[in-house]
Amino acid sequence: MKFIPHEYQKFAIEYIKNNNISAIFLDCGLGKTVITLTALNDMLFDSFEIHKVLVIGPLRVCRTTWGDEIAKWDHLKHITYKVAVGNEGERLEALKAKADIYIINRENLQWLVEKSGIKFDFDMVVIDELSSFKNQKSQRFKALMKVRPKIKRIVGLTGTPSSNGLMDLFAEFKVLDMGERLGRFISNYRSQYFIPDKRNGMVIFSYKPMPGAEEKIYKKISDVTISMKAKDHLNMPELISTEYPVYMSDAERKAYEKLKNELVLEVSDTEITAANAAALSGKLCQLSNGAIYDDDGNVIKIHDRKLDALEDIIESMNGKPLLVAYWFKHDFERIAERLHSLHIPFSKLDTENSIRRWNRGELPVALIHPASAGHGLNLQEGSSTFVWFGLTWSLELYQQANARLWRQGQKNTVVIQHIVTKGTIDERILKALLEKDSTQQALIDAVKAII
Repeated sequence: MKFIPHEYQKFAIEYIKNNNISAIFLDCGLGKTVITLTALNDMLFDSFEIHKVLVIGPLRVCRTTWGDEIAKWDHLKHITYKVAVGNEGERLEALKAKADIYIINRENLQWLVEKSGIKFDFDMVVIDELSSFKNQKSQRFKALMKVRPKIKRIVGLTGTPSSNGLMDLFAEFKVLDMGERLGRFISNYRSQYFIPDKRNGMVIFSYKPMPGAEEKIYKKISDVTISMKAKDHLNMPELISTEYPVYMSDAERKAYEKLKNELVLEVSDTEITAANAAALSGKLCQLSNGAIYDDDGNVIKIHDRKLDALEDIIESMNGKPLLVAYWFKHDFERIAERLHSLHIPFSKLDTENSIRRWNRGELPVALIHPASAGHGLNLQEGSSTFVWFGLTWSLELYQQANARLWRQGQKNTVVIQHIVTKGTIDERILKALLEKDSTQQALIDAVKAII
């Protein structure tokens, strides 16, 4: 296929070529992969500025997206690449082979740097989903910082650079510029731009930006950063977000209220505890979805309200494909059991083959988990309707998952339906997501309000 870049894509390509450090914040659907590959292609074969590239990304994106994009576009046909995933032998074989680009999942970065025995002589590194390096204490961050001085050029790609607030930007930019813009130490960054928020005496639980801090931070990083929104550059399909309410029976409501008020629920003579806000939130989400894990990991079914709603939605589709997001393992198991009973073909989208079958229109229903299918997958050819069976507090995962369908190339209006159990924590999560409140404090405040 011939690549005819939009003007914003031309700008981004030249930006990467002209800057040794680039933070490219592109909304989902703007084509950050083909933009980056085009810049790499020019630097590999025209200007000869680079010779060996390392791409670091989510596992499924490494396995499929980068290779598919290289194969898709005519102008990239000269690029050779190796995907270093799988067991250690497969990774070593890929890294020892001759190629222009080596692609590795972020979980194996520490192994590459510290244990593989492979010389780290990559003169350019691309971080696909820079937001996965927001934790300066993570092993992947520490491993990359060890070899950062050896890297001549680096590009960070993401659509959600600060999904949990401005504090995320510190580690992300430190890995890009080694602390030149936002400083080398998180303590200095925090004291310069933030003030204590939630606290108990001398114990500080959270921080909030000082007045004007956001503008100052953006100014600091502006010389190496470009940010573009899809709605500003593309004729995006119409997006409709709806709520599909379900209601528990009196007995089910009583069980929910007991857990909410006492943090302990006794079901079938089994005690389930929720010791803190995060654990309680998880328990309430499970109960809202219709089943809950006891303390031994057994699944106790509470209600089928969401399953019934999903069945109604599938029937209303009249055979048109439907993408469904689930959160807990027992959600998947119960959905699968219901679909089997209805003789409806379906697949979990967790392999290259299942993704291709979906995009070919061979699956009436496909199930995805946002944490494993959120980034980089193009699923818009398979459907334009997305149902959230179970919600997530993560704004980043929520937006990225929705963008699998609501993106450039989608030919139809995209409908995002949220199955919400009324009177439960579902309502608080959806409100936080729609208001783009991604902070951990939203979760804590919601649970505190419930308690």
